[in-house]
Amino acid sequence: MNLNGKFISFEGIDGCGKSTQAKILSDELTTYGKKVLLTREPGGSKGAEEIRNLLLTGETDRWSAETEILLFTAARRDHLERTILPALEIGSTVICDRFSDSTRVYQGVTRGDLRDVVDQLDKTMIPRQPDVTVLVDLDPKIGLARALRRSGNEARFEDFGLEMQIKLREGFLTLANEFPKRFIVVDGNRNESEVAFNISKLLLEID
Repeated sequence: MNLNGKFISFEGIDGCGKSTQAKILSDELTTYGKKVLLTREPGGSKGAEEIRNLLLTGETDRWSAETEILLFTAARRDHLERTILPALEIGSTVICDRFSDSTRVYQGVTRGDLRDVVDQLDKTMIPRQPDVTVLVDLDPKIGLARALRRSGNEARFEDFGLEMQIKLREGFLTLANEFPKRFIVVDGNRNESEVAFNISKLLLEID
């Protein structure tokens, strides 16, 4: 697959290693002389980073699922306008740590069956979707333990506990089955170099 001007998202449960893998891929492509933008959600632009702070800190019941969807969509729109689209327009490969699929799973599936609301907002406000989504699949117990060790003050979603992480994993795997042409699923229950090699290999195999 020629990755120039492509939009690649990384998804998975908390602690699955997707952020590490996104960074490894970014570094690898940069080493080969590619133009790469590594970004994240929520965040990736000044306005979106401010919304990130609202979403990822505080008590678990700080926002309803409906309010979260609106906040995530607002952050994503700003991120898309100010960061992602300009990079794609100049031929950069954009690698994003989470995108719309996270909202589909976190708010659309695990917090009130609001998937239709997420899809409707996404269709209206988010005109560009990833070309490829890498799902790093991991045992929820391992992921939660990792996430709690490194979450700092951004632990609002981890604080929902193991039951939510199990639902999240099921939600992501369901999405991967729903969009098989966009998703590649990698086993995250291995060391990071093995996972990274698998991701690179699978991306090269895509037409």
